[in-house]
Amino acid sequence: MSDPAGPRWAAITGVRIAGSFGAVLGVILTGRAETTGPKVLGVAIVLAALWMLATVPKALAARWRSPQ
Repeated sequence: MSDPAGPRWAAITGVRIAGSFGAVLGVILTGRAETTGPKVLGVAIVLAALWMLATVPKALAARWRSPQ
């Protein structure tokens, strides 16, 4: 039987990288925006990315935890 830890680690790392890129994108959008609409969108993207960084990896790790 093959070890599922490698793909699981890659999935968690991918989620972290995607969340980081999303946060950077939101900061760039907020910084370059001249009107209120894009600034609000940028802040929303940053908040969503930070929420994803905080919750999704923990949820995946808890889901994949081996029973003891």
